[in-house]
This record gives sequence, structure tokens and C-alpha cells, in this order.
Amino acid sequence: MHNGTTITQFIIEEQRSIAGATGDFTSLLNDVVTACKVLSNMVNHGALVGVLGSAGTENVQGETQKKLDVLSNEVFIKSNEWAGHLAAMASEEMDEIYPIPAQYPRGKYLLTFDPLDGSSNIDVNVSVGTIFSILRCPGGNEEPTERDFLQAGTQQVAAGYALYGPSTMMVLTTGNGVNGFTLDQNIGEFILTHPDMQIPADTREFAINASNMRFWEPPVRRYVQECLDGKEGPRGEDFNMRWIASMVAEVHRILTRGGVFMYPMDAKIQAKGQGGKLRLLYEANPMSFIVEQAGGGSITGRERILEVQPESLHQRVPVILGSRNEVERILGYHKDA
Repeated sequence: MHNGTTITQFIIEEQRSIAGATGDFTSLLNDVVTACKVLSNMVNHGALVGVLGSAGTENVQGETQKKLDVLSNEVFIKSNEWAGHLAAMASEEMDEIYPIPAQYPRGKYLLTFDPLDGSSNIDVNVSVGTIFSILRCPGGNEEPTERDFLQAGTQQVAAGYALYGPSTMMVLTTGNGVNGFTLDQNIGEFILTHPDMQIPADTREFAINASNMRFWEPPVRRYVQECLDGKEGPRGEDFNMRWIASMVAEVHRILTRGGVFMYPMDAKIQAKGQGGKLRLLYEANPMSFIVEQAGGGSITGRERILEVQPESLHQRVPVILGSRNEVERILGYHKDA
């Protein structure tokens, strides 16, 4: 018998404290958890089930889709469309929103997700993950439109990610702190292993793709240069650099031991006419909600990400998140610039 708290038990107990809770939200989170268990199984089997390599199509972002991306998207839809908790879904992998098919009941929530974040890492066996966010569907659930999804991150009801690494973990917030659960393969349940995760306010670790340095704006260049200058520089401290190129893995490391992750605006991104690299609805908002709930900060460089008003389904933003004191410093450098 396992004496740990399961994620289902945890969610139910958390919802009990909310007046008027119907159990709807609990069931929705359960469906998301189930989808992540299926994906964990698929990712762990990798090439064995013939899902590696490209599907030969490009998604709306112009990236070649891996077969596993396409399958992950299908798994997420199939797990969540039937139960009557959702009015519609939006995925990084689909151009348009996905309204719940007519044969199923519609619910009061919206789900956005990136079914397989960091999927370019699959072939080299580096950790990938799933990111999701839950919103309320404004104005009834009859015919949800794209506009219903364009809510600031502060409106999120819940956000989380699953990390498919050496162990599969699920990290979740419903606006009441952040908790981490580890999948016990023997019983097929996520067990609470990391209660009340907190990001240390100070850090000596930063993560950025340094090959883009020549394209960065001056505030980011200044910050990174000071880190690189180490003990002899103005910070008087040596820093370590990390770059996994999988956002879920980067954020998980920061939640576990602190750090700062940066995918800032740069001249190359600007030349493409994009507002940033990471998607606001599928990556930046859910991760910012989690990071803030764990005591960290999350900004575009100039403003709090959760306050950005989305204008389109696949909008991109610059992202700088992690240990609060470093994020505040970077914000200050942008203000000075």
C-alpha cells in the first residue's frame, strides 16, 4: 500500500476548501493527468513504437512536426474532449481553436496546451514535457471563439507541466502555491513528492542561448556580460550557465534550485516580425503562473508576462523568468536602457 498523497486526492482536498466547487474542475484536471500518463508512456518507448522522426508536415509556426508531436496532440484532445468539462481547446500544434464536438456535452472551461514542448530534443533523448493552462470560458459555452481564449495570464484558473525525464513529474498550481508529483510506475499514480515548491530569491545560475548574443538588446547583453565577468566583474560573483533548450526542463531546474531563464527579444526575432520566441498562451502564461506562485518573477523584459493582453492565439513574447532578485535586476536594466 502506498502511503503518499496521490494527485487525485490532493486536487479533491484542495477543491473541498472552495465554496460551491462542483467537482467539475477536479475531473478536468484528472483528464489532463491521464493524458500526461499516456504521453509519458509514449515518450519512454520512443523509437520502439516507430514514432520518432518527422511527420513531414509543418505546424502553424513553420516548424517541422515530429510524429510524436502530432500523436501527443491527438492524445490530449481525445483525453479531454468527451467528459463535458470543456467548451473548447487550443493547442500550439493547431492553427484554429478546437471546439468540443457536438456529440459531447460542453463545459465551462477552456484548455490550452503545448502537448510536447522541447520535441526537437526527443531524438537525442533529452527531457521533454507537456505544458497546459486552464481558463474559464467567458460568456457561456455555446459557441466559443478564439476571442474567448485571449485572456491575460492573471485569469488562469490552473496551470501545470509534466516533465518526461529520468522520472515523470507533474508540477501544478491552482493559484495556491506550487506542488510537484512524481509518477510511481508501479501503481500508475502521481504521488506528492515536492510539496510547496519555492524558487530561491537569489541565484548564481543563468540559462540563455549564448549563440544569439550579437542579436540581443543592450540590457540583456549587459546582464549576461556581468555574469560572465564573474568575481572580477561588477557582480563580484562567479555564475554558472545552463542551456537545455527544453523549456519544461529549464523551468523545472529553476523551481528545484533557483536560476534565471531567458529567451529575450533579439534582432533576429524582430526581423521575422515576431514579438518573441515563446508562445504566450501555451508556454509563457502557464510557466509564469507557476513561477510567480513559487515566489519567482516572470517578465518580457519590460512588463509582467501575466499582465500582457493576448491579441492572437499564437502570439509570441520574450520571456525572462526565475529567481526574483535577478529578474528584478534585469527589469531594472531594461528601464535604464
